[in-house]
Amino acid sequence: MPGQLYIVSAPSGAGKSSLVKAWLEQDQAIRLSISYTTRAPRPGEANGVHYHFVSREDFVAMLGRGEFLESAEVYGNFYGTSQTWIKERMAGGQDILLEIDWQGAAQVRRLMPEAIGVFILPPSLEALRARLVGRGTDSAEVIERRMAAAQEDVSHAQEADYLVINDRFEDALADLMAIARSQRLAIAVQAQRQEGLLRSLMQA
Repeated sequence: MPGQLYIVSAPSGAGKSSLVKAWLEQDQAIRLSISYTTRAPRPGEANGVHYHFVSREDFVAMLGRGEFLESAEVYGNFYGTSQTWIKERMAGGQDILLEIDWQGAAQVRRLMPEAIGVFILPPSLEALRARLVGRGTDSAEVIERRMAAAQEDVSHAQEADYLVINDRFEDALADLMAIARSQRLAIAVQAQRQEGLLRSLMQA
């Protein structure tokens, strides 16, 4: 049967990337979709692992050919997800996780309404600022822009199916894994996966 698509969004600095990394490490049934972006790699990021880093010209050309399931411009950079890769993996039964902002999430939901949306929030604005400063990757000006954008991001939290508060990391991770586990136990999914068992029990 087709795999499930999960969309994870959050304000910058809410801990989304760390939670997603831990989730993928502990749940081998989910695979991360690697997005395309025009922004420069950050220290430690590798092409094809964290993102597919492409030029602005190449991205625009791909966009024109209709290659993206979703795309968005964030802080002056473009981001996009390959719709061919997503659909091929899901058709083969693979669960896929998209780590994208609310703009991209809205585009995906319009094309794939069956996708499960998860929004991650920090416990407070103070905690959000501390995390942004602690990363040491952004200037003071960029941090202030991200803080201002956080309120806009949070206003879209209710568009998701699930809301996870990243106060204590271990609890937030357990919440994410519980969401995936509950989806796999849904009757519509289990009825197909356990068709043989159900048939044998009913005939006993």
